[in-house]
Amino acid sequence: MSGLQDAIPPARPVIGEAEIEAAVRVLRSGMVVQGPEVAAFEAEFGEIVGGRHCVAVNSGTSALQLSLMALGFGPGDEIIVPSFSFAASANAVRLVGATPVFADIEAGSFCLDPDAVAAAITPRTVAIMPVHLYGHPAAMDRIMQIAGQHSLAVVEDAAQAHAAALNGTPVGSFGAAGCFSFYPTKNMHSLEGGMISTGDAGLARTLRLLRNQGMEARYQNEIVGANMRMTDVAAAIGRVQLGQLEGWTEQRRANAAYFDANLTGVVVPPVSEGARHVYHQYTIRVQGDRDAFQAGLKELGIGNAVYYPTPIHELRPYLNEDGQVGDWKLPETDRAAREVVSLPVFPSLTQEQLERIVESVNTVAARA
Repeated sequence: MSGLQDAIPPARPVIGEAEIEAAVRVLRSGMVVQGPEVAAFEAEFGEIVGGRHCVAVNSGTSALQLSLMALGFGPGDEIIVPSFSFAASANAVRLVGATPVFADIEAGSFCLDPDAVAAAITPRTVAIMPVHLYGHPAAMDRIMQIAGQHSLAVVEDAAQAHAAALNGTPVGSFGAAGCFSFYPTKNMHSLEGGMISTGDAGLARTLRLLRNQGMEARYQNEIVGANMRMTDVAAAIGRVQLGQLEGWTEQRRANAAYFDANLTGVVVPPVSEGARHVYHQYTIRVQGDRDAFQAGLKELGIGNAVYYPTPIHELRPYLNEDGQVGDWKLPETDRAAREVVSLPVFPSLTQEQLERIVESVNTVAARA
């Protein structure tokens, strides 16, 4: 049977008994904020980012904002970001008073195009923020080379890319900082939360100060900081999820391989040479009437979504003073926003559900 009664959702967060037991254990301990669970989570997460220092915070957006703050960026500075991303990527730049400069994406990976990055550099540019979109690593080899040539910092937005890698190097271990999100729909979560990875011990200490009102010891404030701490409840849940991440990732990759081999009538997502794609989203391109395509899938009980229908540079906060879209030349960004559809790829999909998704996509695509 198919249809709405047994519809397959676009995503399905995991909150199992182990996560519930971990949360209850911490609540009963009385150590609920910035305690041993946070420290353990930071140490354990460091193992998937090349042994870097890790600093837990309360969201992925906070991770981005604090990283930019710790690096000293602010008014007058320009930071190159993709417009084809969630708004948080550019919001973090604005929140520190800097200016986001939008560069176009590669057609295949949906990530920043290094050539577009190079063309966007001005004397005011201080950093590049590549987004490892959908779980595919950005072209970090070329981006790091460009950053080195121009003495620019690199802050990786790895919110969707836990355990992704390029040529064996994990995302979050290329730039000055890597920023992860633990929102419930991510490949792993802590109900809500974020993590910053860095190879610089001094930067890690600054980040720890910034997340905790500028103090390491109580009432001994060293700098102006914020309250962006992670709770021990969140960290305990994150530790449980981290222990299952590798298995979940391999299942996502297997699901994606099944789609690659069996979908017809749509453009499946290519994977760059040397890239380990972790498929936070399995994002196809649809030629023709996307609204009709999505509606057709919904009628067959197949959840789907568009990430992202409106590029950041077209959102209200990023329009120019006249309320118009700025003079950005982002053809691949615009094309992706018109064509992309993300299908369910979460690890708990059954073989029967995978077959239903394939049959439904192929049926709807054949009508176009």
